[in-house]
Amino acid sequence: MEEYKKKKILCVGLVCLDIINVVEKYPEEDTDSRCLSQRWQRGGNASNSCTVLSLLGAPCAFMGSLSSGYVADFILEDFQKFHIDVSLVPERAQCELPASVVISNISTGSRTILHMNRNLPDVTAEDFSKVDLHQFKWIHWEGRNAEQQVQMIQQVEVFNRPLPPQERITLSVEIEKTREPLYQLFPHGDLVFVSKDVARHFGFQSAGAALKGLYSRVKQGAVLVCAWAEEGADALGPDGVVLHSDAFPPETLVDTLGAGDTFNSAVIYTLSNGGSLQDALTFGCRVAGRKCGFHGYDGIAEMSAL
Repeated sequence: MEEYKKKKILCVGLVCLDIINVVEKYPEEDTDSRCLSQRWQRGGNASNSCTVLSLLGAPCAFMGSLSSGYVADFILEDFQKFHIDVSLVPERAQCELPASVVISNISTGSRTILHMNRNLPDVTAEDFSKVDLHQFKWIHWEGRNAEQQVQMIQQVEVFNRPLPPQERITLSVEIEKTREPLYQLFPHGDLVFVSKDVARHFGFQSAGAALKGLYSRVKQGAVLVCAWAEEGADALGPDGVVLHSDAFPPETLVDTLGAGDTFNSAVIYTLSNGGSLQDALTFGCRVAGRKCGFHGYDGIAEMSAL
């Protein structure tokens, strides 16, 4: 069992370059204004989740496509800085790395994202088939190329089948974007994160209502989680009881970029260490709230002691 605990958490999805412009107020169209600051930051949901997991003390690995060139070098160096295993990252030499221009409004804490992904393909089920699954206790998919991701999950299910329950890899998926193909991921996670945007797309006006309305889409025994920004987060498991945690907003709202990825990671971290679903929900809200109080992810490391 001790050996199982030492195994890594793998996050599959996007890594991109975030060019973050911090402004005093959101600019009007066709104006020229100065930023308070500008920085490059490694971004992408799965990439951010690895950052938070590592800061909380979990050994983790990232799997997602990367181009070659000086921007990719910056990304790889940053992964290394956070002790994230990138041995599974396939390099697509002729492609360009996706980039996001982020406008971070310091007066409201909002973040506005302009994303560009010209030609970098996501990792495929064939890429995934080369992975040695023995090194992982948990694999998390950021919903992207869903058909390929379902095939990846099926590979893990075949791997899990002969193992005793306590040695099986736990599977989680995140359905964040309102894109129809992503909804095929609902029945494929032991833990399914559904975003506020997706919940509202289905016509639900609260996390609790969304969980009850969407739970029939997940597989038997799964847990469905929905975070609802300043209203906290809810979770629903097979016992039919909706759990809730209030939000823990910082004294001053500074930067909400990556708050959702932070929440997901803190939930996964707690559950992967044997914590209860209620503990995971509360810790997720605590860490995500703290993250909103500063730029980037500095300060999360001390949350692992909570």
